[in-house]
Amino acid sequence: MRDYYEILGVARDADGDAIKKAYRRLALQWHPDKNNGSKEAEERFKEATEAYEVLRDPQKRAAYDRYGHAGVRGGAGGAGGFTGFDFSDALNVFMRDFGGFGFEDLFGAAAGRRSRGGARKGADVRVRLAVTLAEVAAGTRKTIRLALDGTCTACSGSGAAPGTQPVTCATCGGAGQVRRVQQSVFGQMVSVTTCPTCRGEGKRIETPCPSCAGSGVQRTERDIEIEVPPGVSSGDYITMRGQGNAGPGGAPRGDLVVVMDVQDDPRFVRDGADLIHDRAITFTQAALGAEVEVPTVDGSARVTIPPGTQSGRLLRMRGRGLPHLRGGGRGDQIVRVVVWTPTRLDPAQERLLRQLAEIESPPPADIDENPGEGGFWAKVKEAFTG
Repeated sequence: MRDYYEILGVARDADGDAIKKAYRRLALQWHPDKNNGSKEAEERFKEATEAYEVLRDPQKRAAYDRYGHAGVRGGAGGAGGFTGFDFSDALNVFMRDFGGFGFEDLFGAAAGRRSRGGARKGADVRVRLAVTLAEVAAGTRKTIRLALDGTCTACSGSGAAPGTQPVTCATCGGAGQVRRVQQSVFGQMVSVTTCPTCRGEGKRIETPCPSCAGSGVQRTERDIEIEVPPGVSSGDYITMRGQGNAGPGGAPRGDLVVVMDVQDDPRFVRDGADLIHDRAITFTQAALGAEVEVPTVDGSARVTIPPGTQSGRLLRMRGRGLPHLRGGGRGDQIVRVVVWTPTRLDPAQERLLRQLAEIESPPPADIDENPGEGGFWAKVKEAFTG
């Protein structure tokens, strides 16, 4: 991935206005509707939009300046259409910030609503999919049922009653847009607007289909299978092309965007591909050492408690965490040992502890195993990287 500043062609100290102007210039240059649907133009457009979305936001820009692409990706990305930023997002960003400026003049009034094949694409659908931590570890395949706009079976999506056909709009001649030429002090001015008669469709239905009222679509339920790759995080999403709502008049379907919602597991705290688990042990286990069982995301495992273990000590279990989304193995599981102090003692326990109190050594003044490291989370990071 190229440097975001290099993509937009701006200096690293460029202000917000300069970034916005640079993006607008590139977006208008590479918009696929202006480049006959070129895949290269689509990639350039998406690349410029992603750079703009990061650099326009002060917090994201600060994270990018400090950590590079890793600071703003947050686990999104990967093969099979699994990304943190796709083409539909790029179009939404462009229309959000520049939809009211110049778009119709450049591409025609209907361009913003039509697919590059000419027909108006169906609406995209966004859904959330709940997955467990165990499913994140192994990957999973889920089937969901959605009520979506589908092609009307009675008219095959044309919108016209069976036995009839839509007719070419006489106002625009089938173009879907009307050009008007006006004289001004600067010469001829040409404006392009959506055809008021056919509303940009280029055709007119004289006898609407009674089943769909001329829309060409009907609400139907569909079962959709979703392949969830291992290692996903909440907020990651899969874009399933052509699985959204059908467009009017037999136009292609929009996309289905499936957003991951990873459910919390009370046994673990997640840090990317790494997991943290608190394990309570007794005083004697801490003092003498022991082997104890701890849960893992896909079962359980045994971990050795060394003699003299202090409360808060971190033990690393390599490869027992979650898979990395882009591959490259698994993270680790960190076990934080917590020495449990009983709140109630029976007479025998109290008697033995009082005997121990008479002969035990006093504690040292400083028992921090990692002085100066800033507490628990700093020790966790040290354990992950050590």
